[in-house]
Amino acid sequence: MQFIKSLFKLLFFICPAFATAQSTFLTPGSKDVHFVDRLEIKQQRNTHLNFSAVRPFNRKYIVEQVEFIDSARLGYIDLNTQKDKYIEWNSQALTDLDEYNLTSFLMNNSEWVTGPKKDFLSKRPVLKTFYKTKPNFLEVKTNNFFLAVNPVFQYYMGVETGYNKPIYLNSKGITARGTIGKKIGFSTYMTDNQERGPQFFQQQVTNSRAVHGVGFYKPFKTSGYDYFDARGYITVRAGNAVDVQFGYDKNFIGNGYRSLFLSDWGNSNLFLKLNTRIWKINYQNLFMELMPQFKKAGDTLLDRKYAAMHHLSVNVTRWLNIGLFEGVIFGRKNRFDFQYLNPIIFYRHIEGTVGSPDNAIAGFDFKANIAHRAQLYGQFLLDEFVLSEIRKNNGSWVNKWGIQLGVKYIDAFGVDNLDIQLEANRVRPFTYTHNDTISNYTHYNQPLAHPLGANFQEVMAIIRYQPAKKWHVYLHGMYYYRGLDSANANFGGNVFRDYSTRTKNDGFSIGSGNKQTVLNTYLQVSYEIRENVFFEVTGLYRREKTLLNPVAKSTTMFTGGVRINMFNRRYDY
Repeated sequence: MQFIKSLFKLLFFICPAFATAQSTFLTPGSKDVHFVDRLEIKQQRNTHLNFSAVRPFNRKYIVEQVEFIDSARLGYIDLNTQKDKYIEWNSQALTDLDEYNLTSFLMNNSEWVTGPKKDFLSKRPVLKTFYKTKPNFLEVKTNNFFLAVNPVFQYYMGVETGYNKPIYLNSKGITARGTIGKKIGFSTYMTDNQERGPQFFQQQVTNSRAVHGVGFYKPFKTSGYDYFDARGYITVRAGNAVDVQFGYDKNFIGNGYRSLFLSDWGNSNLFLKLNTRIWKINYQNLFMELMPQFKKAGDTLLDRKYAAMHHLSVNVTRWLNIGLFEGVIFGRKNRFDFQYLNPIIFYRHIEGTVGSPDNAIAGFDFKANIAHRAQLYGQFLLDEFVLSEIRKNNGSWVNKWGIQLGVKYIDAFGVDNLDIQLEANRVRPFTYTHNDTISNYTHYNQPLAHPLGANFQEVMAIIRYQPAKKWHVYLHGMYYYRGLDSANANFGGNVFRDYSTRTKNDGFSIGSGNKQTVLNTYLQVSYEIRENVFFEVTGLYRREKTLLNPVAKSTTMFTGGVRINMFNRRYDY
């Protein structure tokens, strides 16, 4: 990745000379992300908010829109004079809880707020230094410097029925973000974690040799895991159009709970990202350093592999956004192919030019906001297909694709702040796989896209309800079936396996092999005792059976604890 690092150094020294204000990004999994979703659907016609398929969200862009909406609804802005700069604000009023959440959102992103900030101040700062503002433990703001530092903590204990060991998660750390001269942004997040999850989670770790969402780990006591999660990046902005981000973190492409293109479910990775926003277009280039499948034995240097991705998003109308995606995983260890640095060429063409050793995929996504109440979204992923085989309809292994369809319905059935999301994902066998263990669509022993890999059908429902300002209810139910390998035969569900190990060419359907069915339901009730400090109780029920083992295995788990400035840890598979 030396060339990528050298390229970034060049951009770093050149861009500040003509850079404008640069921002950090919203924390994935924070309450702010869902608030932005609601705001986009309610307004419907704001093209600035419509570029939400590439995540995480830029704080500065979102704050600008939230402040405009806040001022427009109060009558402080003459919409007739702002039509060239902003799309009209829908006259539909925000709910009382939306207004509360709007204030909370601005409070948590105060470095870009231009309006009054009196309500952000704490009544009783600690030692006149800490918690001067409600959300931030330490906040420093001058004309050319901003810094927010916060503790990160999550501790819960629980029980799993039929299991004689306690379930727990103990996370503690620190997060900081800031801007220097409004030309350079930076963010870091570090936690030390000890975790013993439910038994199906432990089995997942054993099978994949990875704790999902993180990288290196060590055993901790009996059937527990000890791991360090560290992420960080810096950002600069070139002119008024191009944002440059370099760091070690996660990215997500899509509008759903899952993504078939690129997910943040797995481990972080080193990346360089260029995001260009012009007119009705948002164009993202992403270059990543990844790790192929491995078995770690002692202190050894792990191999590397590389990936490049493009995503082009266009606002076709004020309510409809469509996107085109392409990505390639290089089929070579420890070497970056410079031809993939071209930011505006089709990767499939390059992949063929260099001899077709790599794993190139393409896709299409869309999002349509409807009647200020709903959003339809979807993705179509194409890995490989042969038209003649599709016509035969004989389940050929070469027809590799995936599809996602979903809907979000806010203030459902007239109930304020009751939001429902329905989503279905379907991926054919052998999608994401390749003829070696380097160029498959994975990183650090975890899938890069959907956590189930391939050869599956999944449906899910998510209900979010905020009955009062500080209360949050989250209910998630999912059902899926997938085809597992049996008798060492490759049925295309394991994205780490070489597809040439298959025993036949035809007769593959979704669920082929040792068919596994899983029902997983999760309920969480949270009370926000103060800004970003949550007391929570949760319950989980999971039921699993396979064709070869039809006796169902069930898991029932209950936990309770506290969470501060940290995303939820969920076992959603």
